[in-house]
Amino acid sequence: MKASAKAEWQLQEAKNRFSEVVNLALTEGAQTITRHGKPVVVVLSQEEFRNLAPKKEKKPWSLLDALLACPDKTLHKRIFRTPGTMRDVNFDE
Repeated sequence: MKASAKAEWQLQEAKNRFSEVVNLALTEGAQTITRHGKPVVVVLSQEEFRNLAPKKEKKPWSLLDALLACPDKTLHKRIFRTPGTMRDVNFDE
């Protein structure tokens, strides 16, 4: 059966001809599935989906970024240092 360049499918027809819907999504672009005449789902190729999806940044984790992202914007006012000189700490024990 020859694939038509159809881009909109009724749900029942899309179920019956799913392989054709997928092949058209790969070759012709997005295929819209309708239910009761209203668009409800779009079938896309993986490549097209990746182009639409937001890019994830490969940013190293930073404690500063985590603290700055804290929803409590008064946190820095409640964190204080005990007055006095610093003490020695022995990490060998």
